[in-house]
Amino acid sequence: MPHIIIEYTPNLTDLPFDAMLASVTRRLAESPEVQDEADLKARVLRPECFRVGLADSQRGFIHVTVRIMAGRSEQAKQDFSQRVSDGMLEHMPSFPPGLTVHLSVEVVDMEWGSYRKFKLTDDRYVA
Repeated sequence: MPHIIIEYTPNLTDLPFDAMLASVTRRLAESPEVQDEADLKARVLRPECFRVGLADSQRGFIHVTVRIMAGRSEQAKQDFSQRVSDGMLEHMPSFPPGLTVHLSVEVVDMEWGSYRKFKLTDDRYVA
């Protein structure tokens, strides 16, 4: 926890995801809600097929989902959202004229009862 999942449309080329992920994870690691920076797991996914509204082109999106264990306050969730937004915007490039890009961040609770996590090292695991 947290899991950071960035989805983006394939018409957004040359985005600096390494820098974005570094900034987002650094900012989240600085949160008092994150006990161990090694618990931050970030990845980038690109769907092959997408739509933004009714337009055939000239629109794209970047959506960041932050999955955290349930029980955090609304203020903590807002703080996570702000940290992620700031990290993404810090490295956001300029887009070509006429292209509209929507950036959104969503913080989602993961339920304690169904979540399982194991650390695997040297052929052993720790629950």
